[in-house]
Amino acid sequence: MTAFRLSLISTGGTIEKTYDELSGILANRVSVLDMMLAALELRGVRIDRVALMSKDSLDMTAADHEAIAECVERELGWHDGAVVVHGTDRLAVSGEAILKRLRAAGGPHKAVVLTGAMRPYELRRSDAPQNLTEALAVVQVLPPGVYVAMHNQVLGFPGVTKDSAQGTFVKNG
Repeated sequence: MTAFRLSLISTGGTIEKTYDELSGILANRVSVLDMMLAALELRGVRIDRVALMSKDSLDMTAADHEAIAECVERELGWHDGAVVVHGTDRLAVSGEAILKRLRAAGGPHKAVVLTGAMRPYELRRSDAPQNLTEALAVVQVLPPGVYVAMHNQVLGFPGVTKDSAQGTFVKNG
C-alpha cells in the first residue's frame, strides 16, 4: 500500500502560539507542530512540512492570502492532499482565496483542509491536538475541494465563516 503524500503548510495563528516568559505574551515565534505530530501515530501517511509563514492571521495581508493559495496549488502538484494550519480570524479569507485559485486552474482536483485552534497548543484545554488530528484524517477521505475541519465538523468552501459567539466555524447558505 502506497502512503498518502500530504503537504502540511503552516502559516502561524493561535494553534502555533507559544508563551514568551520574558515579555509575558503569546506570540508566533516557534512552531509547535512538530511536537504535536510526534505525539500522533500516523500510519500510511507521509507528511512533508512547509513552514510558509508564522503570523497571527489578524496581521495577514491580501498578499499573504495569495501566497498561501499559491503554495497550496504548488504543493498539490506532487502531494495527494494538503492541510493548512492557519489562524482562525482570517482562515475563511485564505480558504476562499485557495478555492478561487484552484478553480481558475480547473480544479480543485484534491482535498485541501484548513484548520487552527481557538486556544494555543501550550494551554491545558487546547483544541489544537483534536483539530490537527481531525484535519490529518479527513484530508485523506474527502472528495476534491477546500474545507475547514475543526471541533468535530467539516465544512466546505465557499460560504464558511467564523462565528465568534460560538467559538467555531459555520456554513452560510
